Amino acid sequence: MKQKMVNKPMSDWGKKIWFDGKLVPFEEAKIHVMTHSLHYGVGVFEGIRAYELQDGVPGIFRLDEHIDRLINSSKTYRFELSYGKSEIRQAIIDTVRESGFTECYIRPIVFLNIPRLGIKPPSRKASLVIGVMKWGKYLGEAYYKGARVMTVQWRRPPPHVLPINAKATGNYLNSYLATIEAKERGYDEALLLDHRGFVSEGPGQNIFIIRKNKVMTPPLHASILPGITRDTVITLLREKFQLDVLETDITLGMLYEADEAFYAGTAVEVTPIREVDDRPIGSGEPGEITKRLQKMYDDIVHGRISEYYRWITRVD
Repeated sequence: MKQKMVNKPMSDWGKKIWFDGKLVPFEEAKIHVMTHSLHYGVGVFEGIRAYELQDGVPGIFRLDEHIDRLINSSKTYRFELSYGKSEIRQAIIDTVRESGFTECYIRPIVFLNIPRLGIKPPSRKASLVIGVMKWGKYLGEAYYKGARVMTVQWRRPPPHVLPINAKATGNYLNSYLATIEAKERGYDEALLLDHRGFVSEGPGQNIFIIRKNKVMTPPLHASILPGITRDTVITLLREKFQLDVLETDITLGMLYEADEAFYAGTAVEVTPIREVDDRPIGSGEPGEITKRLQKMYDDIVHGRISEYYRWITRVD
């Protein structure tokens, strides 16, 4: 007799998914294969991390800012979202609590859960799903050693083609191609330029360079996502390191001549860049400012620096 196969959640996923107001078992959180958003890439999402605090309780980092961006992204794509900020906030807290994880990556996604084809949907009423998973260092050992990065052939879409300020699922087709190209050539991560040829960002993270104790990062018009970790890093560099941070166009030549460079994002956190296009950045090792910033960021997200505890939402 043929044994029935049972779909079980991977061990790194939480046992429950929050799906339109209900926590349901992982294996029951399903949509139809003809769902509109699956076919047209119409959706918005967030990537959020929760870290174990000193007393063993999970703390979600900058939860309110992530929810604000999710709601704004939904507005940009004219979704009819049935949940307000307080409801989404509580849903995320409940999902993290239900998982039992002390540290996890949180993925809320808003999409059109309508089994109809045709680019114009019959309704823009959107579903909200929240899942959590265990996720370590996104780029593995590169977090400690520094990442080897290559400039890929793909460019970030210009702002007049897609609203880059929104964290939309369809935008990540560009990131997918960039990542595949870099990984297949043996690099840790990709770097994308904007449509003008200036440095833009990584596939899912912002970039910073340091030259003679001055910090530079691409401006919003360089087709970058206005990252929440980016904002955190700018705040720390200005308040704690007393460094100038310029939001300005960066050429590849400027990047090659940098003393230090690093990626910043929820997934990668603060990850040093030691090499770009086979050219060492600075000494070819993680820079001193980057290492100090990386440690400070790690201390903050784990609740070890009381001054920035306001950025943490406890999950008691």
